[in-house]
Amino acid sequence: MKSETEAYRPSILSVEGLSSRKEALDCLISMAGQFSESEGRMRTNIPFLSVTRYNRPSSLIPCVLTPSFCLILQGMKILHLGQEIIRYYPGDYLASVIDIPALAQVASATEKSPYIGLCIEFSTQEVASVLIESGITVKPKDKKLNAGAFIGRSDVGFLDCFVRLIKLTDKTESALYLASLIKREMIFNILSGDCGHLFFQQVLIDQQADGIGKAISWIVKNYSRAFSVEELARSSNMSVSGLQHKFKAVTTMGPLQYQKQLRLQEARSLMLSQSMDASTAAFEVGYESPSQFSREYRRLFGLPPHKDIKAVLSR
Repeated sequence: MKSETEAYRPSILSVEGLSSRKEALDCLISMAGQFSESEGRMRTNIPFLSVTRYNRPSSLIPCVLTPSFCLILQGMKILHLGQEIIRYYPGDYLASVIDIPALAQVASATEKSPYIGLCIEFSTQEVASVLIESGITVKPKDKKLNAGAFIGRSDVGFLDCFVRLIKLTDKTESALYLASLIKREMIFNILSGDCGHLFFQQVLIDQQADGIGKAISWIVKNYSRAFSVEELARSSNMSVSGLQHKFKAVTTMGPLQYQKQLRLQEARSLMLSQSMDASTAAFEVGYESPSQFSREYRRLFGLPPHKDIKAVLSR
């Protein structure tokens, strides 16, 4: 019987054993099947790893991308990020460095060939730690800011990390420690690859220093508080025009729209997870007018709050 330490090391299902991306993906699809045949997102015993499965296409759904990279094993997904429409396929991963409101749709899924995805959550502190300890130098390809989310294409080595990580889900002793090492290897893989300059943008990773990263971090932590763009710019040591321009470059929207979408997404989550009524949820996330909340909620989700929640729960 293999020890848990051996599960961390490349073995039969390693770079040497996986001769192609297709073979690696087929292996991962088979391994992911152990978790559940029901639809939705399922957490594993590794806190930062989840598995998603859908047996049919979905409509275009508002969501918030969080710091994570999500790999498609089977099926196809469409992402609306600002004005850009992105399609990504098996072997592609979506990486987001910050919280970004977006629209997502599972476009290809059937009972026999469901959509299956794996998601790894991380923090900007973990990215900075790997960068410092590894000694990698990530140089920007140009001076402009890039969006805080992008699509990358995995190689066999990156897929092998997922294989070794899933193998740890049926372990107990040392599994979390070994899993954390594999996650750091994954971060290193992205940082040292073709997308390293997109994954590491100094102004987004360093959220304590003055600048756009600090402004975004403040809104994420204080989305229920009212603020003006002028106040946000001043506290981030930026001009109003500079803040607006850089904020839109990274998140595809302005600060107030960003706050609004975070509020509405959180209100929806509260109504679904805690059975809050619409008015209570509205006040909880910072709205003073239930009618304004209902109007803006319907504009984003397509239905008034009570009808939307009823529709989601009945799926």
